[in-house]
Amino acid sequence: MTDASETLAKQALEKSEADEVAASDKIAETLNALQGVIERNAHELQNVDRTLHEKREMLKNMLDNNTEISEAEVKAKAMNDELKQKKAKVAADPASVALKLEIAEISQNKKEIEEALSEHLVNYHQLTGSTSFDTSDGDQWEFNIKARVKAKK
Repeated sequence: MTDASETLAKQALEKSEADEVAASDKIAETLNALQGVIERNAHELQNVDRTLHEKREMLKNMLDNNTEISEAEVKAKAMNDELKQKKAKVAADPASVALKLEIAEISQNKKEIEEALSEHLVNYHQLTGSTSFDTSDGDQWEFNIKARVKAKK
């Protein structure tokens, strides 16, 4: 290489290094500014959280120390207790017990019918590939096939 070309190469290299240093300085400056903003926002968030907690605590104390509210809560508890007693009395009535047994029986029957229908619809779907069937009345009923995962035994 000639002296002129070596000089040009050195100048280009120095300029490139200067550009890299300037870019690095700019990135560092931006990063410092960003860290400052993050820190300010984090402190502000802490202050807002603290203030919010204090205000909520003040409101809770106002409600807890209000005599009208306390009296109303006592009355509501008494009424709720009375309601529970009345419901228990009605639930213990022989007619109520008999009705509960009938409901349980009908619910069990419904579950058995649903299971049988589900099996038949799965078989129908496997044979036809269809998710609907026609009734003798001319109606068309649609159905979905669902898979359920059973618990390990």
